Amino acid sequence: MRRISLVAGAALVILAFGAATRVSDTREGLIAEVVTLLGGLAGVGLLVYGLTVRRRASQAPTPSVPREGAAPGERGGEIPRPRSTRDILLGAGGITLALILLSGLAVSGGGLWAGLGLALLLPMIAGSVYLCVRFLRASP
Repeated sequence: MRRISLVAGAALVILAFGAATRVSDTREGLIAEVVTLLGGLAGVGLLVYGLTVRRRASQAPTPSVPREGAAPGERGGEIPRPRSTRDILLGAGGITLALILLSGLAVSGGGLWAGLGLALLLPMIAGSVYLCVRFLRASP
């Protein structure tokens, strides 16, 4: 499934670049622009999925045993999963990318553009911080 999504994502990105050459101020150009945007969006989404999906474990996960006195639905006796260097690399890379983009916006566009960029990048920054915290809280 991972290879299929990588190939499909790359094909859609190539299709988007091809459609971008046909964009003009005509009705056909507007259709080509929609194909470009939607194809690029779907292609990038598939590429990100293909690059970040985790492989399935060969054995079934062991169910966690709730500790005594735990509230219903609470998993108290769960064994924490081991640290994954992938979490810290993706988290730190996302934070670094956000800082580079925001500093570029601040230098070229000023504080207002940097604020707008921060608002747009906030979900990515939150996800990157989550990955770093998950790495730090995991068992060594």
